[in-house]
Amino acid sequence: MSTLELFSMRGSVTEVAPRLADEESEVQALVEAHTEIMLGVRFLATEYSTGPVHGGRIDSLGLDENGAPVIVEFTDRRYSCP
Repeated sequence: MSTLELFSMRGSVTEVAPRLADEESEVQALVEAHTEIMLGVRFLATEYSTGPVHGGRIDSLGLDENGAPVIVEFTDRRYSCP
């Protein structure tokens, strides 16, 4: 598996050391706080209910530049099936 190198540009350029998040919610909060910058999506809701018929939740819901819905789902691969 290849990794993406990330850099911080605060006065000087430094590489950001990668690390695994302790919780899925940590990654979700980070992405939701920066959806506009990272994905070009306006964030609307977290843990959005799909209603009584489907009985599920959407992790993160937003709108793209055309007003189309964008659904972001987070999965911790350490615990999912192959």
